Amino acid sequence: MVTTESNKRPSKAEQQALVHELVQKITTQPDDYQAYYELTVLLTAGQDYEQAEALAMKALGLFNHQPKANNLLSYALGNVYYQAEDYDRALTTYQKITDPKLQADAYLMMGQTLMAKKDYQHALVWALTAQEAQPELPAANLLVANILLALGNNQQAYDYYQKVIKLDPAQGAAYFNAGLTAMVLGKPYANLFVTAKKVDATYFKQHQQQLSDIEKMLAAQSGSADESAKS
Repeated sequence: MVTTESNKRPSKAEQQALVHELVQKITTQPDDYQAYYELTVLLTAGQDYEQAEALAMKALGLFNHQPKANNLLSYALGNVYYQAEDYDRALTTYQKITDPKLQADAYLMMGQTLMAKKDYQHALVWALTAQEAQPELPAANLLVANILLALGNNQQAYDYYQKVIKLDPAQGAAYFNAGLTAMVLGKPYANLFVTAKKVDATYFKQHQQQLSDIEKMLAAQSGSADESAKS
């Protein structure tokens, strides 16, 4: 999802206070579609998908004839479905967005949704569309790289991970996956893993098994090659 999250998530009490504040705002200012949007986002973040969906649907009915509101609320609803892993409804909802500013984000979310469905070929189409619309957006380049990696296009994936690193040197996932592709391609990789661990130790720890698996695979391939050379 294309959002900027602070490192510190609000506590449950803070979240409840924000929900109460937004409910009050909707009550006193029922024509403010932004309050409906913000409350939908907040409920989604709290994994209260049923209430978030109901609120977004209600707001879409209320602001049906306001294109700007309709687009923003559709985007919020699409994100509800995406987070709830209701991917088909997420795709249908994102496709309704016509606002040029939101469309680029919607393309990115469609790419992420199709990737979650493991429909990598179609995911790549939307990810590239999002990347062309926002070439300097790290998230768009990272998504393209991840899909290319899933498709086994290691060289192209490596190139996109390098783009991400240039755009945002704080992307631990990009360093880690660039390291994985570098290993497979026979490129220098040790420094990439060192930086990945330094930048995002949590991501590194979560994906360490993946690194171990690739090391074993490459060792097995090397062993097979040595045996073939002897025979």
